[in-house]
Amino acid sequence: MSQINVLKRIVLPLYCCIFLPYCVPAQNAVTSGRLYVEPPTLICLGFEWYIGGDDNRNASVEVAYRKAGDPGWKTGMPLIRIGDEMAGIAELTYRTPRLFAGSIIDLEPDTEYECRLTLSDPDGVELGQAVHILRIKTRAEPQAKANGRIRHVYPPDWKGEKETPAYEGLMHAYYGFRRYADHNQTVDPVQPGDMILVHAGTYKADRYNYRNEHALTFHGTYSLTHDGTPERPIVIKAAGDGAAIFDGDGAYRLFDLMAADYHHLEGLTIRNADIGILAGEKNVLGCEGLVVKNCRIENVGIGIMAQYRGCRNFYLADNHITGRVDTTRLLRKERGPDGKLQQRAYSYYGVKVYGQGHVICHNYVAYFFDGIDICTHGAAELQEDERSVAIDVYNNDIFLTNDNFFEADGGTYNLRFLRNRGFNSAQSGFTNQPVLGGPVYWIRNIGYNIPEKPALKYWETRPGAIIAYHNVFTTYSGRSWKGMNNAQFRNNLFLQPDDAPQPTLGMKTYTSYTTSDYNGYRFHDGQEAPISWHAPKPGVLRDYVLSHEASTFQTLEDLAAATGQEQHSITVDFSDFVKVPVPNFKAWQAANPDPDAEAFPIWYPEGMDFHLSPGSKAIDAGVRIPNVNDDFMGEAPDMGALEGNRPAPHYGPRN
Repeated sequence: MSQINVLKRIVLPLYCCIFLPYCVPAQNAVTSGRLYVEPPTLICLGFEWYIGGDDNRNASVEVAYRKAGDPGWKTGMPLIRIGDEMAGIAELTYRTPRLFAGSIIDLEPDTEYECRLTLSDPDGVELGQAVHILRIKTRAEPQAKANGRIRHVYPPDWKGEKETPAYEGLMHAYYGFRRYADHNQTVDPVQPGDMILVHAGTYKADRYNYRNEHALTFHGTYSLTHDGTPERPIVIKAAGDGAAIFDGDGAYRLFDLMAADYHHLEGLTIRNADIGILAGEKNVLGCEGLVVKNCRIENVGIGIMAQYRGCRNFYLADNHITGRVDTTRLLRKERGPDGKLQQRAYSYYGVKVYGQGHVICHNYVAYFFDGIDICTHGAAELQEDERSVAIDVYNNDIFLTNDNFFEADGGTYNLRFLRNRGFNSAQSGFTNQPVLGGPVYWIRNIGYNIPEKPALKYWETRPGAIIAYHNVFTTYSGRSWKGMNNAQFRNNLFLQPDDAPQPTLGMKTYTSYTTSDYNGYRFHDGQEAPISWHAPKPGVLRDYVLSHEASTFQTLEDLAAATGQEQHSITVDFSDFVKVPVPNFKAWQAANPDPDAEAFPIWYPEGMDFHLSPGSKAIDAGVRIPNVNDDFMGEAPDMGALEGNRPAPHYGPRN
């Protein structure tokens, strides 16, 4: 057979199945395409396996993994079947390609793993490779090593002895020249492996002084432009003799690292600027390998901004990031200068990223409009290495956001939000508008006091592949009544207070393969309909019109009988926890009327205990999920975020 005919037999069916699914006869057998291994993070591995055919969506990919050299295999979560879902908004609709995507989570850093992915289909695997066995190593936590020169920076008012070589200000140490205004020579700049030790003091430039000693005339920005390497980063670190404070004096951006790859900022205090650290801007520039550890970023409008498609492999950990919004009340709207109620973002977000391979863990973020976000860029990037994939957000502690705790909005594949805690979000806690393919994993998160909107937000952006396992949400509405695609809900607890009128169990999905079971719900007398279910009619894979009315139910038993969903789900109450009070919203507003704002109460996590109380029906009421609850105690996994009497995760900075 000629090479041209061979190409026609392989490429044409793949093209038709992926891009023209409604223009060709049904092709139920699956064809195996390319496997893309995403950049590994410290604790997770992600995969994208492109396919054709499988029109009836009954193919599957099983996952097994083990440490290299171990004899036995462990079972992972199966990859998630994605394809033909419509995501986005009316002005920008994105149809997902056909593939399987998914992650292996909670691995050990700096460890080589063997991974086995097996594609199968009752209708057959017609073309391509059905089994992949790969060796992949997780990343090590980046460390600041003194494997180059050490330079010492001192503030202008330093009175003690100085270690050599000593420099007057950070720009002097970084570029090797005592810069002033229009004198921007570079004489002996930092090299890969160099470390700049910043000694105690406040570094605050008079940026309107033509010859200020910090070389920040007018703009007030430390603009850093040299590159380190993964093995030899450029390190800017507090010397350890007291607080090293960089005060922006109200500048627009204080640190600009968009053109500086592999830099470490450690132990610094960065404050009083609109943007604390600018690491990437859409369609402009962005850096790779940024590390921000053990820093305090305070009194800023934006903590860390990195919205460039080429940003890769950040490690943002153990930081304390605080904004400028009102710390005494939770605001949705307040009156602006024109007297009208409006949303005012005095501080926008703590962290926002785009790109691949980022790890954002153990941070405390408070007093912003948003907490930690993925950038809503638009349609997915055409190049695989530019899409927003393989991003880990775990063990963070978010307190008081006037919009959302976490946004997966705009991400593409394998977005992993694990073991985070959020207290007080005025609108929605965990948003997905839109996720362009997925999966986005929401696993063992706690969201408390979300008084205005649902805990999981979709709106009408039709996000795809939402995986929600073992979460606890106390909220106005457990799930958004707006539409989404291709979701799985297991082992979650959704609790509403008595004065929240929306359904506790609200579901609107455009795909018949969305499933929900083994969850706990708190219903109450203040609801017109405790349960609302809106999905395609039986026998229809997906329906983006849903012209028929939503079905409402009074009990889980009624829902299960009519739809087959939630067959093992139960009712729960706040008494099922060791100590979690009921956050009634409307009663507080009635007792605290404010004509100038839509405000809500603030609750504090101290003293609360989200472990299940002895005798709770949610104990041993969950379902086994490989790679998520393998270490469950008792006869079956517990519902909710915490298992048995094991200690709760450590939320926020570890230092």
